[in-house]
Amino acid sequence: MAARIYQRPLSAMSSGKAHADEWLLEFDASDRKVHDPMTGWTGSSDTREQLLLRFDTKSDAVAYAERMGIDAVIEPARVHRLKLQAYADNFR
Repeated sequence: MAARIYQRPLSAMSSGKAHADEWLLEFDASDRKVHDPMTGWTGSSDTREQLLLRFDTKSDAVAYAERMGIDAVIEPARVHRLKLQAYADNFR
């Protein structure tokens, strides 16, 4: 099993920071997707790609992956830079 551990990105649609501190463990797709011509949906027989496990800390996610024997790739946390600007800067 292959998975990736990453921190949830901030939403571009709002300035809120809800769930920004969570770490997620998401499994990689192991089967290819198959198109169903009758319904138009796509799907696969791999049910693990539907899972999204949430953890409070990165160390909890790594410990879970090691305990369950999951080969996990850890993506580093993003550094959020605050761009301070004033409304008057638009008229310089």
